[in-house]
Amino acid sequence: MVESINEYMVSLNHSPEKTYLSSDTACMSDHSFSALEHVHTPEFLNSIKCSGIPNHSITLKVGVPVMLMRNIDRSSGLCNGTRLIITRLENRVIESKVLSGNMAGQKVFIPRMTLTPSDARIPFKFQRRQFPIVVSFAMTINKSQGHSLSHVGLFLKKPVFTHGQLYVALSRVTSRKELKILVYDDDGQITNEARNVVYKEVFRNLV
Repeated sequence: MVESINEYMVSLNHSPEKTYLSSDTACMSDHSFSALEHVHTPEFLNSIKCSGIPNHSITLKVGVPVMLMRNIDRSSGLCNGTRLIITRLENRVIESKVLSGNMAGQKVFIPRMTLTPSDARIPFKFQRRQFPIVVSFAMTINKSQGHSLSHVGLFLKKPVFTHGQLYVALSRVTSRKELKILVYDDDGQITNEARNVVYKEVFRNLV
């Protein structure tokens, strides 16, 4: 859902677009590599989407907000989760501006990086060389944690399922005037109620 929203928002930007493709390779693993080479073709590796690494294909435009997926340079504010806005698209580097934190407004350059996914569901290792960013008009509640935002639109097509998750989403802004919420019930109908999941065990020893 997040990816679909981001793709739609990018399509509303009328600036010229540029698509960056990754270079994916299966990692050598002793005698098994020759067998993997025939099974894990470049096309198959390109199709893999998992958390923690960017997609094989990233389409960007000037003015599009993105989020870093890796630490690059903490002293420059380039940490995992940092939000930036694209200011120029080159072949080998992406120029952008930091949106928040102590380095807000600073011009920075994002290089390609070689990344290895840590997703336990993938039974083999491969490397993806790509810009370590993801478009971030929309983001998951977990990814929003730690961010202070001026306005938030919360889209709950399904109820939250983790303790404190709704609080994290609602507390990204300081005023209810800066918050809009769209909630669907279990039947797919718009409703004005949202379930707040609370694990009572957390509070047992506080009183």
